[in-house]
Parts: sequence; structure tokens; C-alpha cells
Amino acid sequence: MARIKMAYIGGGSTRGAGTMASFIHQGENFEGSEVVLIDLDPERLDLIRRLSERMAKARGLDLTITATTDRRSGLSDCDAILSSYRPGGFAARVLDERIPLEHGIIGQETQGPGGFFMALRAIYAMQGILSDVEDVCPKARIFNYTNPVNVLAQAVTSNSHVPFVSLCEGPIYFADQIARACGLDRDYLDTVMVGLNHACWSVVHEYKGMDAMPLVSEAWERRKDDPELTGALRRQLRIAAEMDAIPADYFQYYYCQDEVLAELQAKPTTRAEDILGWSGGYWEHYAEQAESDDPKLDPKFSRGGIHELELAIDAMDAVFNAKDEVLTVNVPNTGGALPGFDETLVVELLGRCGGPGGWIEPLPAPAPLPAHVRGLVHELGEYQALAADAAWSGTRLDAIRALAAHPLMLDLDRTERVYDELAMAHREHLPARLLPV
Repeated sequence: MARIKMAYIGGGSTRGAGTMASFIHQGENFEGSEVVLIDLDPERLDLIRRLSERMAKARGLDLTITATTDRRSGLSDCDAILSSYRPGGFAARVLDERIPLEHGIIGQETQGPGGFFMALRAIYAMQGILSDVEDVCPKARIFNYTNPVNVLAQAVTSNSHVPFVSLCEGPIYFADQIARACGLDRDYLDTVMVGLNHACWSVVHEYKGMDAMPLVSEAWERRKDDPELTGALRRQLRIAAEMDAIPADYFQYYYCQDEVLAELQAKPTTRAEDILGWSGGYWEHYAEQAESDDPKLDPKFSRGGIHELELAIDAMDAVFNAKDEVLTVNVPNTGGALPGFDETLVVELLGRCGGPGGWIEPLPAPAPLPAHVRGLVHELGEYQALAADAAWSGTRLDAIRALAAHPLMLDLDRTERVYDELAMAHREHLPARLLPV
């Protein structure tokens, strides 16, 4: 089994405990490896380190786990980098969500102006990480979970030779949600979803070997007046039935825009504010379990659940142990694997991981996206490329043009106003070239 040094940037976050549980769950695949937790808060880093050591010891694993606030030192000689960080923390996400709402625009972590500013901050930080990589671990490979994963991957793969893949479990849980809404047994629902991260559709959707979409349409007709089917799940089922494919639930922000905006504006708190309110309980639970000889994470008190970022650990295992496995990945559309999209555009689809080439190769999509959904995905793809370029080397004007290309941003005056307000709110985490003069 592979013996590697893995640096986890963001290892002191609320997701850190669950992510380390994922790594330790597969620890036998990485016996003798070292994990370096890297983050800004030394106390939280030490807590996640102690908890992780206890989890590894309880399973009898030979893993060395250290922690540091010195990123460059932590990256030295590493083989793999797990990237899951948030510049400005959840306080910055609150701004991403609340400021757009004040301008009558959906505020969301990966979509619209909120997602755009998360990308600007994350890519600016990633440029510093890549500089360190070139100096202290030039052979490292980056497995990214930092949002928005598609824009980040677009920026890095367009401007760097460092092997970089973005990962997201979305295509798995989008199908989970549809199965739940329809009352189907998830074990019999077979799907392949392709497109962009948080903007993918099923091109394979079979239930017990038959087309699942008639069952989805029947479930919508049966449940559309069901008072127990509400909110995002109701919208996802409706979109699936009407568009004849299983969607990423993020499509609700486009196909049900007015409804979602009204719902968000009526809610007294944003999603980030809710998470901030819960986070104290997470840290109390982690501290409690760090004193146990056999720590057990409770999903009710763990950010994201017991196993976080599990797909990244699967990808590392496949790559470093040459397992030649097929996983959902976000990589450039090499060879036109997804028909109708530029070969340099980062797309989400199945990829061959750890095959003969030793890295990740996109596999041809089983079918192209249907014409009636392809247009919106194309528009989001154009925005993705523009946002990545603006974040990497653009000016304020480049960034405004990129943001104006987003489907939620149809009024130029409002686009400029929300851009400048968010830029000033996040100025501590942005380069001067992107700030208002």
C-alpha cells in the first residue's frame, strides 16, 4: 500500500474531524503515511490532531499526524495536498449570502455573486499555495474540495502544470434525493450525471434496468400537492419530471429563481449564520471525543457527517495505489469527453483514476446533454471560464464582465453595485487589482 505524505489545507475546520475519519477509515491503504494538518487556528488544529491520533490508534493504524500553522513548512516534500479551505471563514460566507439578497439577488455559496466572490478569494489563496508547491513539493498532486470547485479547477488547470482534480459527491446525493422524493429504493437506481459541478444532469437513469424517468414523472403527479413535499426537494422533483432528467439541486436557483429568492429573503438567517450557530456544538463534540480511547463521531454533532471529503480519499487511494478505479471528477474536457463543450473547460463526469497514466483521465460521457438543458450549462461554462481568468490575473472591469455573464446577473447597474460592495467587504482577502478604485 502507498506510503505518502499528505498535507490537509483546512485541517482545522469544522469539517476536519469528519475528513480525518474518512482517511482513517481507509487507513490500511496508507499504512506508514504522514498527514500534516494545516490551518490558521493553532488550538483547533491541535484538537483535530489529537482526535485524529486517537481514531488512528483505536484502529491500530501506523499513521503519523502532525499540525502546523506554517503552510510552507507543512507542504515540504508532500506527495498529496487535500485542499478544503475558506478564506475569511464563515463570516465571509455570511457576506456572500446576505449582501446579494439586499440587492434582490440570490445569495449562495457557489452560485451567483456569492459563489463568484468565494472563487475570487479561493483562487487568490491558491496562487500562494501553488507558489509554495513549486518550491517545496514540486511533485505533489492536489485533490481539491475548496468551493466553487469547478472555477478553482478551471483557474489552476489553465495556468499551472501541477496535477489538480476537484471532487464533489453531488452526483451521488442528487440521485439520493430523487430516490427519496419518489419513494424508490436507492440501491436499484443507477445514474450517470455529467455537466459542470453543481450544474450536472443525468444522461443515464435506470431503475432495475428500466428507464427511471417515467417513475419520476409519476411521482411528481402523485406528490405535487403533497404538503409533506416542500422546499428544495419539491423543486428538484418538479425540475426532474419536467426536464426528463435528474438535475443537480442547484438548478432550483435558475428554474425556480423567484420562489427561491422570496424564500431566502423571508428567512431571518442565512445558511452560513445557521452553521455558525451550530458550530459551537461541533467543537464541543470533537473535544469530548478527543478524550476517548475509541472516538465515535456523532453525525448530529459533526459538520457534514461522520465521513467528510470521502471521495477525495477514494481518489488518492486509486491514484497512489494504482487501482484504476472510476470516480466522478472535475477535470478538463480532454478529447471532448463531454460532447459540445470546449476541451479546456473543466467538466464534471466519470474519470479513470490511477490507471496506466498514473493520474486521472476523463471517460467519454455515455450520451451528450439533451438540447433543452444544454444551453444553461453552456452559459454557466462560459461564466466559469471568465470567472477563472478574472480571478487569476484580471482587473475589476474583467471581474465585472465575468460576473455579468452569470445567468442570475441580468442588470448591469446592479451587477456593478453588488460587485463593488462585496469587493470592499472582502478586500482583506483579494488582490488590489480587483478592488474599486
